[in-house]
Amino acid sequence: MPQQERAVRTRRAVLEAAATVFAERGYAAATIAEILDRAGVTKGALYFHFDSKAALARGVLQEQMTTEYHVPRELRLQEWVDAGMTLAERLPREPMLLAGVRLSADLQGRDVFGSAWPACAELTGSLLAEAKERGEVLPHVVPEETAQVFLGGWIGVQFVSQAVADWSDLDHRMSALFNHLLPAIAAPAVLVRLDTAPDRGARVIAEVRQKPAATLAGANS
Repeated sequence: MPQQERAVRTRRAVLEAAATVFAERGYAAATIAEILDRAGVTKGALYFHFDSKAALARGVLQEQMTTEYHVPRELRLQEWVDAGMTLAERLPREPMLLAGVRLSADLQGRDVFGSAWPACAELTGSLLAEAKERGEVLPHVVPEETAQVFLGGWIGVQFVSQAVADWSDLDHRMSALFNHLLPAIAAPAVLVRLDTAPDRGARVIAEVRQKPAATLAGANS
């Protein structure tokens, strides 16, 4: 295996192991020794990529804002909904995202390694600003303010879903959050076109995963 590819795989293995430990134990209780054991790498290999436990936490948080499942849509508001619904679908199944939730809520640790919340609010604000420019959002809406309101609702939805249903109803709670917020900000003609169903995230993920096969089939036809 080429050295560069080996380094990329090692870094990913370390990040995934750290995410699993952070998700299970939180930052303070997590140890480098356990992360090394989970990753199956040497201490030297870990410290080549991350010089501290805080650096590992920052690395995990940087993985939160992925565009892997982003699909351009005619409506920017639908892109925003899709981002939220795919996240709700993935979060219970992906330790990297679960770790991001726990790390972001660590009020003691966030001064050391940060939080994913600001990036989430920034993404929401950017999509809402574009939507407003395109006439999808009502004139009185302030995108940055709405982004902060949504962030607060999203954080609350996460914790309630985890506490009462072990994440099993997160997609339904996320759908309800959008259904309550969108009528206050979306232009009526746009609102009726938005898909906020609880299974929206699963359908978007399936769409993205099927694209390479569909593209290949088209090229071979």
